[in-house]
Amino acid sequence: MKNQATGIFYDGNSSVPQEVVFLFDSNAATLVFEASNGTTYQWKCSEIGFEKTGSKLSFRHKVEVSQNGYTTDSKFIDEVLTFTKKKGQYGWYQSLLDLGTTIHLGLAVVILAIIGLCYLYAIPWVAEKSVVLIPEEYDTKLGDTFFEQNVIFSSIDSSKTKALNEFAKELKLNNTKQLKFSVVDSEIVNAFALPDGNIVVYTGILDSMQNYDELVGLLGHEAAHVNHRHSMKMLCRNLSGYLFVSAILGDVNGIMATIGNNINSLQSLSFSREFEHQADVEGFNVLVINKINPIGMANLFKRLENKNYISMPQFLSSHPMTEDRITFMEKRIKTKKFQIEDNQKLKNLFQKMKK
Repeated sequence: MKNQATGIFYDGNSSVPQEVVFLFDSNAATLVFEASNGTTYQWKCSEIGFEKTGSKLSFRHKVEVSQNGYTTDSKFIDEVLTFTKKKGQYGWYQSLLDLGTTIHLGLAVVILAIIGLCYLYAIPWVAEKSVVLIPEEYDTKLGDTFFEQNVIFSSIDSSKTKALNEFAKELKLNNTKQLKFSVVDSEIVNAFALPDGNIVVYTGILDSMQNYDELVGLLGHEAAHVNHRHSMKMLCRNLSGYLFVSAILGDVNGIMATIGNNINSLQSLSFSREFEHQADVEGFNVLVINKINPIGMANLFKRLENKNYISMPQFLSSHPMTEDRITFMEKRIKTKKFQIEDNQKLKNLFQKMKK
């Protein structure tokens, strides 16, 4: 069956459009036309790339790619597209174009949603896992640098720092690296752990405690953050957009450089619920191993959540408190077996820090 239509042809030698008559023969599977210079072209359909956009059908020779043309004759277009579908020459791209504007908008929304989900979840997850590429020696370097630039210039209470280090020596903290403790004289209700094992406790949070078991729970909790490199993982998550490409390429230097440039955010990192749960469990275990009443941890949580604070304790901004965490701790206390022994030395050292 033959069908013809007028259209435009570009011969590849000139940018001047030529009006020609295209003859499509479905039986011979050819497209025949004559150019303005008298040259007759006979293209096999298998050598032509067809693309319909709107009311126009464009076609280009697959070998002589500079030669192309188009027509807007609807009957001719239908005949050609019907043929290409029968012969399996109807490409996926053309099928996509045929879906229409509504479907295109829907696909665009889906793609944007996937990109958004990747940005919110996949990329941060990959960035967090990139921590394994960073040698632990870098944790020490990063923590030392932060301590020297920030904590060392704070009002460190030397006598309370000494008492806190003696207090910690009496405990089995299950630490995987050496821990160092400092007490900063400040009304700020806060404590945080640095990647190198430095744990900084403010007098504001010490003053809020009523029993030494609360301090043991706090130290066990912070030691867990150090053991599992939580601050490094959260830093990587927060910088995930910058770290993603470096992680994919295995560019360890690029990852460390980006982290180093954002060192000052270590103190204000907000840990994920997963990390807080892990630290809570290990803090509880530290209390049990040392035969200290684990109720101290639940009491500390309740006290920090106390609504009598004029403003939210800084500790809660970096260690988000939820009712679930308090409920979990109380349930664990009721269901787990443990022994309690009064520790007079810890009690005396705690009282020293309270003065």
